[in-house]
Amino acid sequence: MTPQPLRLDRLTALFGQPPALAQARRAAFVNGMRAYTPAAIATGAWALVTGVATVRMGLHLGQSLAMSAFVYAGSAQLASLPLIAAGAPIWLILLTATIVNLRFVIFSAGLHPYFRHLSLTQRLVLGYLTSDVGYLLVIRRWGGGPHEGADRTEQTWFFLGLSVANWFTWQSMSVVGILMADRIPPAWGMDFIGVLALITLVVPGLTDAPAVVGVLVACVVAVLANALPLKLSVLAAVVAGVTAAMATEVVRERRGAGR
Repeated sequence: MTPQPLRLDRLTALFGQPPALAQARRAAFVNGMRAYTPAAIATGAWALVTGVATVRMGLHLGQSLAMSAFVYAGSAQLASLPLIAAGAPIWLILLTATIVNLRFVIFSAGLHPYFRHLSLTQRLVLGYLTSDVGYLLVIRRWGGGPHEGADRTEQTWFFLGLSVANWFTWQSMSVVGILMADRIPPAWGMDFIGVLALITLVVPGLTDAPAVVGVLVACVVAVLANALPLKLSVLAAVVAGVTAAMATEVVRERRGAGR
């Protein structure tokens, strides 16, 4: 067998038939991975810090690996870990993680027009892979709305490419953090590294007034509520930030309607 048919067989095995469609899917997938590359370092650092935190908060190896794989949300993990360590009731832990991840409801609503043609199973897979970075990259690239035909294929596989790259970056660096947690000296300032990584990921998304107001209010509330028991300052900050962002959006819409 010549190299060319073998390469074509591998291509169609990964990206389907016919070969022309497989090539278009592959090109979009690779473009998605390339678009994600600038965010890989910050995401990896954030995952490393989260992996270290899961172990230092008392979870054993199996629990830490399962949390990384199944929760797959650094902010929810870090918000729930102090509650788990403090022996908080399960309903409070779940409530905190749910509130912290409410932004994914907004992400899903924003991404739905691009992927509504897919089956429920396919959309559930993409939902699991959805991240802050993935949402921002898709909206920036196709902010004008979804396309039809060949462009629809490009959108789906572009998103899949960047999402898979993000997933592998997160899981690999999270595993490194989990396995190396006992060997990383506290003096290395992992908390500070995590803060820098989070800032790098958040700042690009601050493109309008509601987002800016929400972040500022959340920061202020987190500092003022730092003395709350069970680390509930995180929950209070998230609720305050989301409320402030929604209120800002309502005020902006009313002003726009009144003009």
